[in-house]
Amino acid sequence: MIDRYSRPAMKQVWSDENKYLKWMAVELAACEAWTVEGVIPQDDMVKLRKARYNHTRMMEIFETTRHDVTAFLSSITESMGPEGRWLHLGLTSNDMLDTGLNLQLVEAGGLLQIEMDRAIAALAQRAVEHKDTLAMGRTHGVHAEPMTMGLRLALWWDEMQRQKVRLTDAIEGLRVGMVSGAVGTHATVPPSVEETVCRELGLKVAKITNQIIQRDRHAHFMSTLALVAASMEKFATEIRALQRTEIHEVEEPFGHGQTGSSSMPHKRNPELAERICGLARLIRGNANTALENVALWGERDISHSSAERIILPDSCLALDYILSIFSGIIEGLRVFPDRMMENIESSRGLIFSQRVLLALVDKGLAREEAYKIVQTNAGRSWDEAKDFRDLLRADAKAGEKLTPAEFDELFDYGYFTRYVNDTFARLGLGQA
Repeated sequence: MIDRYSRPAMKQVWSDENKYLKWMAVELAACEAWTVEGVIPQDDMVKLRKARYNHTRMMEIFETTRHDVTAFLSSITESMGPEGRWLHLGLTSNDMLDTGLNLQLVEAGGLLQIEMDRAIAALAQRAVEHKDTLAMGRTHGVHAEPMTMGLRLALWWDEMQRQKVRLTDAIEGLRVGMVSGAVGTHATVPPSVEETVCRELGLKVAKITNQIIQRDRHAHFMSTLALVAASMEKFATEIRALQRTEIHEVEEPFGHGQTGSSSMPHKRNPELAERICGLARLIRGNANTALENVALWGERDISHSSAERIILPDSCLALDYILSIFSGIIEGLRVFPDRMMENIESSRGLIFSQRVLLALVDKGLAREEAYKIVQTNAGRSWDEAKDFRDLLRADAKAGEKLTPAEFDELFDYGYFTRYVNDTFARLGLGQA
């Protein structure tokens, strides 16, 4: 991932330095386990604990071996005595690679959880703040019936709570390690060593492996990142729509001195939300690659390896970035209640059509007749730019069934929001 979309903490997780430190941790944990087994002498283990890899030397050796694991190990043992022979004892490359990779993924997942919690907290706060802020509800992009801005934000909050559970589950699926030898039979390294290694690294033991930890776990993680990103894009798309000049009910934060266009000084574009949408597409594509990586030849091939070097760090970096962007948008979101009311009134009372329809049916009219009365007046309101409420009050057939007081009651916006408190109570939002 390019620096523009990489935040420092997540970038450090996916640095070469951190990767090789994880490899070193796995190798030393294996040596400790062999010491417990009585294979490595205590004196040698004391020396092994001081072992360090040499990155510069590793890169030089790699030019010859073209194998990063052998180059890594050689860069360590070159500066050691006979005790160096115990490194990688009985292990195959992926015992170290996959266990180390999962340590990185768990670490990255923890950072994503922190940023997700920030987004959830921001949504909760703004939902409660705007619980009663009347806003137009739209279906197919057309005015439907009023709702509140708080309900919209609470809906997003609830979705993010589900995403948090999914992410936690996906991280737990990767909190496993393996030290099982060439094809997973433990022929060269007993299960007891594997158990000691995983315990020392804070991982569970993958109960059965071949030469790798199975990639359904990684596909689950990547699919979850894609799901979270899809929610981010959903929210960002709505913010972009509501920021359109014709609607302009919300506006993402726009800093002092910021410019929206090189040629039009008036522009305030929803570029943060657009950025979220763009990077969400990248993550979804990477999730598809992760699914393709599940099927490998025999006990393993390395067709997944090259792809994972890109999709895993890039997806973690991208999601970390857009979660942060989204949290900032919600925390600083400008909401315009007056404009929301203007938009509600712009359809000249048409939003009350269902209320009138149901009231006429309740007064004894057949549904088809009631529907025709309401639809006819709605059509006139659309075509003649007249207020729907006035047209209905003047309609003889509607007037036969409904009194002026009943019309006033039907045209009350409070009807649409009377259960908002119940919804928030159900969610547990804003409760003491």
